[in-house]
Amino acid sequence: MTIKLYCFGESGNAYKAALTLELSELEWEPVFVDFFNGETRSPEFRELNPMGEVPVMIDGDVTLSQSGVIQDYVSSKSGKLGGRSANERREILRWQFWDNHKMSSVAGNTRFLMNFLPEDKRPAEVIAFNQARLKGAFKVLEDELSKRNWLVGDAITLADISCCGYLFYPEPFGFDRAEWPAIDAWLTRISETPGWKHPYDLMPGSPADRA
Repeated sequence: MTIKLYCFGESGNAYKAALTLELSELEWEPVFVDFFNGETRSPEFRELNPMGEVPVMIDGDVTLSQSGVIQDYVSSKSGKLGGRSANERREILRWQFWDNHKMSSVAGNTRFLMNFLPEDKRPAEVIAFNQARLKGAFKVLEDELSKRNWLVGDAITLADISCCGYLFYPEPFGFDRAEWPAIDAWLTRISETPGWKHPYDLMPGSPADRA
């Protein structure tokens, strides 16, 4: 049975789940969620996920939300991307929790404020505060990747897929690859992984789709 992932192109959190599915080589298909026209607030979507968020994954009688949970499920089912020992699995979780709190949540919020709100409604002070927080997170990531090719172990894992979730997007939010050489090299390694796709190529509803 084909796994279904409810998602849309601009969602970095959905990208984490979609890229995990793609690299796991499980059979899956995206289901477009029209976020910008309010679909996640609809009663029908709230029946699917009361939290009103993407991603949502359906695999037979299993329905899951939250990208990290979906990643864990896909890794357990496929036997891929989850590390090679109990210690590596804990390290993966450590990076996923850090990313969700310190980086992706701030990056996603800042990118939305800077790109998807009308210009006259963009809160400059909030954006500046968030960008300062992001610089601290990028420094943590840069320092770690200056010592190793991958965040956990010697191959790509869920930790890398989680932490790169927003970093391939073209819209500005305070991240410039050129300023972070170790992150830049790591993103290149990720993009050279067989099966990798850019978020706007992997999920429906990209800006190009709506042009």
